[in-house]
Amino acid sequence: MGNVHGASAKPTDDFQGFSAGMPSPPSEDILENLENPGKMDDLHKKCKEIFPANFEGAKIAVQKGLSNHFQISHSLNMSSLTPSGYRFGATYVGTQQYGQGEVYPILVGDVDPSGNLNANMYHKFTNEITSSLQAQVQKSKLAALQCGVDYKGRNFTSTLTICNPDLLTGTGVIIGHYLQSVTRHVDLGAEIAYQRTPQLPGSQIAVTSLAARYNGDDYTVSGTCGFAGFHLCYYQKASSQLQLGVELETNFRVQEAVASIGYQIDIPKADMIFKGMVDSNWNVGATLEKKLIPMPFSLTLSGMLNHQKNQFRLGLGFIIG
Repeated sequence: MGNVHGASAKPTDDFQGFSAGMPSPPSEDILENLENPGKMDDLHKKCKEIFPANFEGAKIAVQKGLSNHFQISHSLNMSSLTPSGYRFGATYVGTQQYGQGEVYPILVGDVDPSGNLNANMYHKFTNEITSSLQAQVQKSKLAALQCGVDYKGRNFTSTLTICNPDLLTGTGVIIGHYLQSVTRHVDLGAEIAYQRTPQLPGSQIAVTSLAARYNGDDYTVSGTCGFAGFHLCYYQKASSQLQLGVELETNFRVQEAVASIGYQIDIPKADMIFKGMVDSNWNVGATLEKKLIPMPFSLTLSGMLNHQKNQFRLGLGFIIG
């Protein structure tokens, strides 16, 4: 009975003071006032966008709008690194509008004279649910297939993606993402990827990783960490014309790490955007994009130099429309 009376005794004043000092969990009202953090795929988007997209050779593209919903394009690529040749593309934008700049469905595709096809479809069923489908056909065979569904809540986004499913052999990849706004500045998320194929030991493998992002007024810090490695990004908007980014990506399996620094300079008066980068593999790259106003032309120059391998690649792009 003594134990019973001891357990049911009222807590002392010291214990009550300690309980009062404990922080209370976030209320539902606080979570409801938070904004949606976006998709997990866009966690490092701000940093990635300022790095140059280098290419080699020459690219010419002509874009023509046939209506408010339909556009076609003709592109010619000449390169010693990527497949060269002509491609015809088409884009269709539907009439269902869910918000400013959000119109669905969206159909995008391109094909070359050999029949190799790339097709993408995006559709929004409700304000919360969006689906996507990507398919690639090479040599009259389905080379790749990916479908996904996004659920956009008030302060979170969850995504389920299935890649190259084969019901006959029971192979494929399933990826699940979840990203949650915790405070006005902090987002936390997780990823789980499951792959089933006979080439793997045990015919299957599952990999998990965690993600975090801190959003400042003019900077963003983001990172992912898992058994395969970790990926860190820092983005800083130095001014209205200058943006900076630092990226560190590691791979534990091959014991490799690459650090990169990138920047973007916007010159609105000259209708010009300059992007540059340098990484720890001795690569130095840059692109210059110039709009030839008042004509609907855009000119892109690309350069990539590797000091260690003594390699230099130059690219020239011209877009009409």
